[in-house]
Amino acid sequence: MATRLKTLRLTLLVVFALPIAARAGLYAVADHPRSWRDADWSTTGLLPPAADDPPARVLVFAARVGGWRGIFASHTWIVVKPANASSYTRYDVMGFGQPVRVNLHAPDAFWFGGTPRVVADIRGEGAAHAIPAIEAAVKSYRYADYGSYRVWPGPNSNTFTATVLRAAPELAVAMPPEALGRDFRADGSFFGATASRTGVEVTVYGLIGAKLGWVEGVEVDFLGLVAGLDLRHPALKIPGFGRLGLDGVATASAR
Repeated sequence: MATRLKTLRLTLLVVFALPIAARAGLYAVADHPRSWRDADWSTTGLLPPAADDPPARVLVFAARVGGWRGIFASHTWIVVKPANASSYTRYDVMGFGQPVRVNLHAPDAFWFGGTPRVVADIRGEGAAHAIPAIEAAVKSYRYADYGSYRVWPGPNSNTFTATVLRAAPELAVAMPPEALGRDFRADGSFFGATASRTGVEVTVYGLIGAKLGWVEGVEVDFLGLVAGLDLRHPALKIPGFGRLGLDGVATASAR
């Protein structure tokens, strides 16, 4: 028994603690905005004007959160544009005021001064089919009331994005492994299908769990930190660092 406990402690140290320590070291020597007032929240120019891009489009963005929490966590949001629409609509959740926000920032804005990365970019018929389900999921989000936001283990901004994506599993979007709070299941269940419905997952309020799926890969969740392997687009999932491997952006139309 003592040997097993020692092995478990060593595994947790190597797989979870050491990567976070390394990420913290990188954070310590980098420059960061001193506060949200000093950060850049303007558009990055990653997206063209909506009117210049006729096809329907669904995008998922992720960017490191501000302050020390950026060592191990990212913020995610969803952007939709119906076919021939003249503007994008951005949906995300904030930790102050009314949680669910619509177009609070530009769809492709910097987040706390950091450039967002594209997690998914779905165009055409697949996006057009998914947009009504996404909009309905936003309206029915369970934790949209004042005071319902909780940084850890959720429900937070990533819980929101993951919940909305569950309404459009055909998009085959895998949430970033560093999106802390994504594994807090909004329906309160401990076991069920993954968001893409290509596998199964078990989780205890996003604190500890595991999942196996074609889109999500193999993952182990410990206190919200995720380690695992992306099978579809070969990559390691390392706590604090996220995916390290081939590009995992979900593109094209629905499966």
